[in-house]
Amino acid sequence: MKKILLSSTLCAALVYGAEVLPVEKRTFDQSKFIPDISLILDASYVDRSVKDDEAGHLELPGVAHGLLGSHSHGDSNHATYNANNGFNLNYAELVLSSSVDPFFTMDGVFHFSENGVEIEELFFTSNALGYGTRIKGGKFNSNFGYLNEQHHHTWDFADMPLVYEAFLGMHGINENGAQIQWTAPTPFYLMAGFEVLQGENEQMFGNETIGDVENPIAEGKDGPTLYVGYVKASYDIGNTTLLGGLSYAQGESRINHSADEENPHAFSGDAKLYGADFVVLHALDSYKSLKLQTEYLARELDGTQYALDSDANVIGSPAILKKQDGLYSQLIYTHDKNWRMGVRYDTILRNDIKTNGATVEQPSNLDKYTAMIEYHTSEFARFRVQYSRDNSMFNENGQREKIDTIIFQANISIGAHAAHSF
Repeated sequence: MKKILLSSTLCAALVYGAEVLPVEKRTFDQSKFIPDISLILDASYVDRSVKDDEAGHLELPGVAHGLLGSHSHGDSNHATYNANNGFNLNYAELVLSSSVDPFFTMDGVFHFSENGVEIEELFFTSNALGYGTRIKGGKFNSNFGYLNEQHHHTWDFADMPLVYEAFLGMHGINENGAQIQWTAPTPFYLMAGFEVLQGENEQMFGNETIGDVENPIAEGKDGPTLYVGYVKASYDIGNTTLLGGLSYAQGESRINHSADEENPHAFSGDAKLYGADFVVLHALDSYKSLKLQTEYLARELDGTQYALDSDANVIGSPAILKKQDGLYSQLIYTHDKNWRMGVRYDTILRNDIKTNGATVEQPSNLDKYTAMIEYHTSEFARFRVQYSRDNSMFNENGQREKIDTIIFQANISIGAHAAHSF
């Protein structure tokens, strides 16, 4: 005897005498609730003029260290993108995105690397309040500036601009928190936003206790402790789009390098970050375009710098004030749907440091020059060659290292992926 399998819907109809509606008329269709799924691979081959063991010990004097290669903080190991000479599997990025109901959407971005899995972003968004208002909650990239919101695979170069990574680290402002944005009912695009964030940035912001809780080097603060605000505007003139913005972030700062092998230290104080960005996109025809993009960042760190010994005991705690700023400017030419090329200039313009009111002399001409060319086989696959000359790094002896780097990068994706914002 042939068995007949009945769906749960049909079974219920037979038992209760309900009418069985055709599939197209049912109110629930599981296929409509399957999220868009994409997987992105980013890999590279690097040829750098300094050895891997040396790269992790280089620093941008008075600003940051660990910007190249791999380095350790205690029991954890951090690797930048394109960290090692030779082959690098930078990450696999899994993206899930879907509408939840008529009021909410949800997005998740998960990074898989050889060191583990990280939730890069996981947030809900809603426009249900109306009046041009949007809210977001979860973990997300802040809308501070222009580049910060963008994911690595959308960057025009294989690495982050020098001023961004030096001030904010390779992840930028990526936080747990809440966001509200309001788009004004104007004939041109005008948006204002405000964010309340936990405040756990690796390079500039932080709120955790440093040292023993009972006898701390620097006592922490309960979050949230980071506040971000910005205004952005855009205007079209013929085939040219102008986009500009002003941003500001303020929060507690706790920078813990007490477990560093060399010169262990920590910082506790207040941090402020100012940003201005400007983008011009000019369409030459259906495919050709020129894009000029520049951002200026200025930061102020005011607090106490703790010098530590190998057992994390405080051996000095001078007051320190850092006023530092820098910018990057890049020009990208899109020739057709396959070929793009571009150049970028990075620099730290100011590096003023005062310890107990006395000025600390710092080197100047902290700049970097980069050029790239890339080929797209389709919108899902991109291959890039990039060369850079970095004059900003110094070794442990205080000598400048002029670093030449060639990167061959492959970025390939599969699946449905939402369009990226301009």
